[in-house]
Amino acid sequence: MATHPGTGPRVLVVGETLVDIVQSPDSSVAEHVGGSPANVAMGIARLGHDTVLATTLGEDPHGVRCREQITRNGVTIDNLDAGGHPTSTALAVIDDVGAASYEFDLHWDLRPVTDLDAAAHVHTGSIAATMTPGAAVVTQTLVDAREHATTSYDPNVRPTIMGSADEVRPRVEELIALSDVVKASDDDVAWLYPGQSLPEVMAAWERLGPGLVVITRGGAGVTYRVAATGEVAEARATADRVADTVGAGDSFMAGLVSGLLDAGLLGDAQARQRLSTASLDVVSSSVDRALATSAVTVGHAGAYAPTREEL
Repeated sequence: MATHPGTGPRVLVVGETLVDIVQSPDSSVAEHVGGSPANVAMGIARLGHDTVLATTLGEDPHGVRCREQITRNGVTIDNLDAGGHPTSTALAVIDDVGAASYEFDLHWDLRPVTDLDAAAHVHTGSIAATMTPGAAVVTQTLVDAREHATTSYDPNVRPTIMGSADEVRPRVEELIALSDVVKASDDDVAWLYPGQSLPEVMAAWERLGPGLVVITRGGAGVTYRVAATGEVAEARATADRVADTVGAGDSFMAGLVSGLLDAGLLGDAQARQRLSTASLDVVSSSVDRALATSAVTVGHAGAYAPTREEL
């Protein structure tokens, strides 16, 4: 069933769309539309927000499938493919003992984002934020957007394709400095900052500029910190059952952006100021929505994006 176009302040998500291709030991193949930013965009749209995804899609069957699924979930696509490349893919070959080997065919070469002035909030993350040459456009988009919109970032690191932690860390910190909200996983933090504690890393990130830093910890819930007071809080995961965790982090990010928009803490320069002075109590309901959204996702197989009515 198609999702109706959303309402309210426009959210622009900039980042990759790809097709995950899973080849099982019996040689059967399953394909799924993915890419962290695409998942986040569909998640935000399913929660009722006007959402645009600036991405790159080829003129191939994979691109057709991605367009159909993304638009069916209520997202408007701004296809910024500048080079005639095929749609990006990630092939996972599963062996007889369940181990996977990966082969990526990624393309991220895009023109500047169109109609940026219409966006009230801009989100980016994952491969698109670090992969050249498109990463430079991502940076410029955040720089330009901050004149009138709020911004968020999820590093969602992919060590096998992004390079070493020492190479990626400066890039991650550059984008954190351009963001009002940063959400990462404890695995991201452990890879980027081996030997450092979550409180240390969260405090360091906060000093770069975000008003809110959130770290997800899988089944253990989340830890979050507000810049205004330096206060830190934890919240427990709320999932009753877990089918799988595919897309859980992206669903959490979508719920967090949705909650902060509804709370008036994202959406324009005034909202940025409100977020920068917000207490833990003010942001806690938005974190709760993020937890509720991801709890619905993990109860389904695959990267399921719930509607607001399902929360």
